[in-house]
Amino acid sequence: MIYRRRADDFEGPRAAGRDSFSEALENAPIVALLLDPNGRVLVANRRARDFFAVDSERLPASLVEVTLESTLFELVRGERSDAEIYLVHHRRTVHAHRAAGPLPGQTILFLQDMTELRRLATVRQEFVANLVHELKTPITSLRLTAESLLGDPQPRDRKRFAERLVREADLMSKIIDNLRQLGDIETGAMAVDPSTFKLDELFTESLARLSIDRPLDASIPQDLTITTDRAKLVQALGNLLDNAAKFSPPGTAIEVEAEVVGDELVLSVRDHGPGISPEHWSRVFERFYKVDRARPREAGGFGLGLAITKHLVQILGGRIWTEAARDGGQVFTIALPRQVLTAG
Repeated sequence: MIYRRRADDFEGPRAAGRDSFSEALENAPIVALLLDPNGRVLVANRRARDFFAVDSERLPASLVEVTLESTLFELVRGERSDAEIYLVHHRRTVHAHRAAGPLPGQTILFLQDMTELRRLATVRQEFVANLVHELKTPITSLRLTAESLLGDPQPRDRKRFAERLVREADLMSKIIDNLRQLGDIETGAMAVDPSTFKLDELFTESLARLSIDRPLDASIPQDLTITTDRAKLVQALGNLLDNAAKFSPPGTAIEVEAEVVGDELVLSVRDHGPGISPEHWSRVFERFYKVDRARPREAGGFGLGLAITKHLVQILGGRIWTEAARDGGQVFTIALPRQVLTAG
């Protein structure tokens, strides 16, 4: 029978004598393993060979030997035909489905990788929970302040309550504006408008918009010009400077440095604050992610600035990352493609 051939006879789209079933199995868009009545793997399709790093010369072989996952063997021998399983050795979550094979006693085990879908579901749940958390505080403050105004307070108190209403409304408006901008970026609705300008002038423009109350130590070559979207780079740099100011102790300097490294322009912003633990480095660019959730909103922001910065940098064709400074503090670095640079 065709299913008793050596496993390597099934590899390659032009294998001689392949019937329609083996062709379909080989080209199935998900992992597929054909098992004999004893649970040994007879055939692993292309997706399975890639996923489990299967050496076809070693087939037939036991399911555990091929996949290194005992939970799959339990599924094959159990009563359930469908299950979502976490593969410990491969650190992936898969949806497994067991179906009857072409010959009596044979089984086909289909696996669909669900890891990314589950991760996205978790991110979505966290986003909703964080959004609710961020909006609940200003909404509660608005309601309490409005109730206080209904009590006909003294003129001095009315002014104070009105100022609080304006402040909380502005905070909500800023959250909504940031979310709208993120939505425009992620859907590709934000166009790029390139121009050529000097980098030190852009830095001066960023400072004028922010009114940072920390000393600044900048090392930016005066003759370095760049061709990119000025407004987007101003916002990205401004977000990093604002973030550094929020987490820098009073009187400590914020350091900005620009240099050409290989094929890239590297722009770094360094603070002298408490720094960020390495386990947070990859997540600080997520929406609403905060290293210190106990920090007041007014002091620590909403957790949207770095997410916007990351997307802006990606639109400009660059990359961004963070790491600890050698002698304390945190460094955020933007790298833009070298080909957009021109000599001034």
